[in-house]
Amino acid sequence: MAHIHTEPGQVDFVVDVFVVHEDKVLYRFHDKVHKWLVPGGHIELNEVPEQSALREVFEEVGLTVELYNPQDLTLVGIDTDSQTVGQEEYRELLPPVFMNIHPLPGATHRHVSLIYFAKTDTVDIEEPEGEEKSGGLLWLTREEIVAHPEIHASMKAYGLKALELLTS
Repeated sequence: MAHIHTEPGQVDFVVDVFVVHEDKVLYRFHDKVHKWLVPGGHIELNEVPEQSALREVFEEVGLTVELYNPQDLTLVGIDTDSQTVGQEEYRELLPPVFMNIHPLPGATHRHVSLIYFAKTDTVDIEEPEGEEKSGGLLWLTREEIVAHPEIHASMKAYGLKALELLTS
């Protein structure tokens, strides 16, 4: 989806998904901004954030993932499954692990990024036809993340935290 906001100071909401397989995190080289990032993108107008996270990972790298629940809380007295309240559907949403706000090079608006962690059972990537292609894909271990000279410090920190939380 294109950016929703284009006026100075406005924000678009996006998701970033740090996908873990065994002891590695997936990074992708974003061909438009020329940076090592992770699968992710804009939250569509008709989506909730976790739907966007699952969709973006599948669209960009063809992986089906399971999102990590950072709170894993049981709410006493609240049924967290979908239920109807009046004419509206109620359900709890999966919270992101982290959030940040950042400017975009050459743009007047900013992105509010919801950071999700996820696991997959394969490293086999198939970038779907007709979707945006990556400029490169890397599965990196903890040591490789730390040593990589082109990955931004925040992208390294999130990747390392994903490994800490999702590997045994």
